[in-house]
Amino acid sequence: MMDFSGGAYGGGKAGGAFDPIGFVMRPTVILRGVCLLFAIIVFGCISSEGWREENGKEYCIINRDTNACNYGVGIGVIAFLASIGFIVGEYFFEQMSSVKTRKHYVLGDLGFSALWTFLYFIGFCYLTNAWGKADDPPNGEGVNNVQASIVFSFFSIFTWAACAYFAYLRFKAGVDPSFSSTYESDPNATTQYSAYPVGGGDSEQFQQAPFGGQQQQQQPAGDFTATTY
Repeated sequence: MMDFSGGAYGGGKAGGAFDPIGFVMRPTVILRGVCLLFAIIVFGCISSEGWREENGKEYCIINRDTNACNYGVGIGVIAFLASIGFIVGEYFFEQMSSVKTRKHYVLGDLGFSALWTFLYFIGFCYLTNAWGKADDPPNGEGVNNVQASIVFSFFSIFTWAACAYFAYLRFKAGVDPSFSSTYESDPNATTQYSAYPVGGGDSEQFQQAPFGGQQQQQQPAGDFTATTY
């Protein structure tokens, strides 16, 4: 079981060295890879052998229900793209320096994984019910593919549920108080600088002497006193 305690939502501080082996061995990354593989099987099997042509028109061999084929392909393709996106997100998760960004990523992971767990459950029930009412295709063509898509839709319920569970553990772990104090600075915070000390009332004050109020008197050079003879 992966330990999500400490750090920020299960991740350490940004800027650490990247470990490719450790990244590939993460349970979350392994689960995403399994989800990706199952998604390829689901939409690939239906796309390749789920359709037949009759009188110039294509029809779905799953009880001739076009919606059944489109639903299986749709959730499979989106799950495939989402799995790639979440694997890339796992790579950048440790590089996210913002706690809020990590929180939004974890919440998005939790919401999407829970939603796709539900959609795969609906898809499994829908495909199973439609396939049970369908006639056997000519020469049994496409039977294995349809059955494989149904089986892996069932498996995908548990893989996406596991992804949602890991995301919930991350969200529940939150941010370690001892970690958050040095992890992200408040962008609105301003640095306070102490002012220089101001002298008291008895400190020496300097004032420039006024020039306009007083006139400087000097004895003119060469001033001689007159002598009376």
